[in-house]
Amino acid sequence: MLIRISLIVAILAALGAGTLGYLEVSKQIPALAQQRDDEKSAKNVALTQLSNTNKVLVKTQLKLAQTEQDLADTHTKLDKAVAAVEVQQKRADELNDKLTQTTSERDDARNQLAAYTTTGLSAEQVTALNKQYRDSLRDIQALNEEKLVLFHRITYLTNELAKYTGPDTDIKLPPDLRGKIVVVDPKWNFVVLNVGTDQGVISGGELLVSREGKLVSKVVVRSVDKGRCIANVVSGWSFAPVVEGDDVSPAHPAPPS
Repeated sequence: MLIRISLIVAILAALGAGTLGYLEVSKQIPALAQQRDDEKSAKNVALTQLSNTNKVLVKTQLKLAQTEQDLADTHTKLDKAVAAVEVQQKRADELNDKLTQTTSERDDARNQLAAYTTTGLSAEQVTALNKQYRDSLRDIQALNEEKLVLFHRITYLTNELAKYTGPDTDIKLPPDLRGKIVVVDPKWNFVVLNVGTDQGVISGGELLVSREGKLVSKVVVRSVDKGRCIANVVSGWSFAPVVEGDDVSPAHPAPPS
């Protein structure tokens, strides 16, 4: 009996607690529903804002792409403009140089005209004087060439005479004589030089052989042609082997004329 009463009391207590819990939950249901509706509304608003933002972003990306293309086109136009300016500047510089040259030529022409005017000569007289001047230059050049030939001839005759009047006299060669060795024959101890009678070389003349400013040997001429000669290496004067390309100069240069 006591157990039954205890069970009834427990059941009644449980029913009371459930009733109280139901009443408490029933009070919270409207608030939860309102919260749900509010969150749903906020979500819709957020989705709408997101959609609008995406649309704005797409438009912005399109504008950015167009701006980048416009910028690239502008750079291209700028490069072309710079190239055109450089071309124009180069032409301007060339024209300026031509102007400077023309101005100089004009000033020279004015000076020549002024000099011509002060002479009191006619154009025909100036032309004749100019011709006489050119003819004189040619005559002077011919005389110099003839003088050189005569100098070589005198040197040759002097050396030939020295062979008979003084066997120990050194043969003089032109002081400005310069040449090179073009062929070397070490077996027969002779060399070929690229200078001859046209340069004043005389048979029996001695030449010093040098390389980079240092004395190498001495050679004596045995036979001479117009533009070359053959010489033998002098015994006791070989400080180094003679090679093609070595320089030669007179061992006994004649006094300047």
